[in-house]
Amino acid sequence: MLARERQKRLAAAMAEAGIDIVVLYGNAWQGDYLRYGADFGILEGHGIALVNADGGVELFLDSATDAERAELEAPAVTVHLAPDIARVVGARLDRAANARIAAAPRRFLPRWLADATRSFKLDDATALLDKLLMHKSAGEIAAVRRAAEIADEAYVEFLRMVRPGRRQFEIVADLEAHLRRRGCPDNFMIIGSGGKDVLGMTPPSERRIAVGDLVTTELTPAVDGYFAQICRTLVVGKASEAQRRAFGVFVEALEAGIAAVRPGVRAADVAKAENDVFRKHGLGEYTTSQWTRVRGHGMGMFADSKPHILEDVNTVLEPGMTLIVHPNTYHPDVGYIVLGDALAVTDTGAEVLCRTPRQLFEVAA
Repeated sequence: MLARERQKRLAAAMAEAGIDIVVLYGNAWQGDYLRYGADFGILEGHGIALVNADGGVELFLDSATDAERAELEAPAVTVHLAPDIARVVGARLDRAANARIAAAPRRFLPRWLADATRSFKLDDATALLDKLLMHKSAGEIAAVRRAAEIADEAYVEFLRMVRPGRRQFEIVADLEAHLRRRGCPDNFMIIGSGGKDVLGMTPPSERRIAVGDLVTTELTPAVDGYFAQICRTLVVGKASEAQRRAFGVFVEALEAGIAAVRPGVRAADVAKAENDVFRKHGLGEYTTSQWTRVRGHGMGMFADSKPHILEDVNTVLEPGMTLIVHPNTYHPDVGYIVLGDALAVTDTGAEVLCRTPRQLFEVAA
């Protein structure tokens, strides 16, 4: 049902823009543009989908494994195995050189395809697809909402799995197994553990959990191809007064950011609301790019999509967008702390999708 919705919305947008064929690129890291039009989640290699104005879709994949899977998972799509994917797609577009063709995201396409000497011209349809990806239907928001429920459940499991002596990768592997048993085929997750020496989160390492550690994570499971994220921090043992005091700043910043979310405000306004809390507490330095990347971001068919919540991003929030607000950054007294909730922009403000308490959790030492 969601795939049909997306197909209709894409066809309408193409007709309005006068586009005959849209070229959608995806890879194993970011496949949301490709999946929007082809209803296929790429796991390895590169993929390019050609979506015609009449709704027909051809999918070109350079991975034999993914091509075989696509035959089963996307029966309405014509699948081609193409190890030399750029030239095969180019030959197909040569036959449609008189049509108006546009690509998204154009900047990610193989350079050979985008070369101006080709017989066809590729306009840039990135903004068109970005709008479709950001502005979700009720069915898409329902999928994000279900993913947020799974994220809440998974964090309860995470609390049970963290204990002294365990290595980061063991915890993440156990949680991945839990999510697979719940029927969740995809999850983006990073983790951090330690004290003032830890400057952020990374993929899981060999590092062992120790008493007194702050343990941070971003949990981002997907349902029907739609991601939702939760960010939380725990302490192994009893939290110190310094840790509690520092965490209080993050709670205040998160609440300020969420309170700023409503139709008509800019992503920049949400970021400023969060950052102003840190500035008030004399921590403005830690809102800069030296210490943190974003103050939140969009969610949907990619775990880290537009709009990015930064003070220089002027994207206007509208009903139907789904975001995570997270004032994640380093605190000079205790180390890196994370706290963030997924939400949907409504007609009047924000619907918070995460239900996990905003507290500094303690697990037994």
